[in-house]
Amino acid sequence: MADAALPHDHHDAHGHDDHGHGHLVENNFLGLPNLKLAMWAFLGSECMFFGSLIAVYFFYHGLSIDGPLPADVFSVTVTSISTFVLLASSFTMAMAVDNMKTGKVQAAKLFLLSTAFLGLIFVGFQVYEFQHFWLDKGLALQTSLFASSFYVMTGTHGTHVTVGIIWLLMVWSFIHRGKIKAGNYLPVEVAGLYWHFVDIVWIIIFTFVYLLEF
Repeated sequence: MADAALPHDHHDAHGHDDHGHGHLVENNFLGLPNLKLAMWAFLGSECMFFGSLIAVYFFYHGLSIDGPLPADVFSVTVTSISTFVLLASSFTMAMAVDNMKTGKVQAAKLFLLSTAFLGLIFVGFQVYEFQHFWLDKGLALQTSLFASSFYVMTGTHGTHVTVGIIWLLMVWSFIHRGKIKAGNYLPVEVAGLYWHFVDIVWIIIFTFVYLLEF
């Protein structure tokens, strides 16, 4: 009888299916799935990375003696719209995770596509903004310290959003082909952590770079 209970005890010790983590074993000291722990560690390093970019921008802030200056090129109205779009994508991403957790696969797929689409709109706004600054306002990458630090900081963020869009589309494809099933919501949740991170970073950039100039 003791031997017969072993498989059941082994299953309970890991808690695979009870938490919807599929085949991933919770064997780290925090009791989290390894994939989620790895993502948190990655996001911690990304915090330092973006923190350094923002710090460089503010270190050079006010040192540019040649125009155009931030107040000459920024359009808070346009950037506010793109910011709202990105914030809306956080809601659709949260809904994708929630629906995947409750087994509503089709709804989760729809919200994943919606999130990717909203992210694409945000990137489109950024491309338009860069083109407007460069061609119409004369703010090239090499124009000033402000220009170079601004383009590197916001361009890096835009690249992260683009990576997130590709990631979401890949997750959608895996779900559509049955490689990620209803009981395994962890891949969607981890992608959501990344997406919420880039949203939070943009809120910081928008607040301290765009709004404080006016």
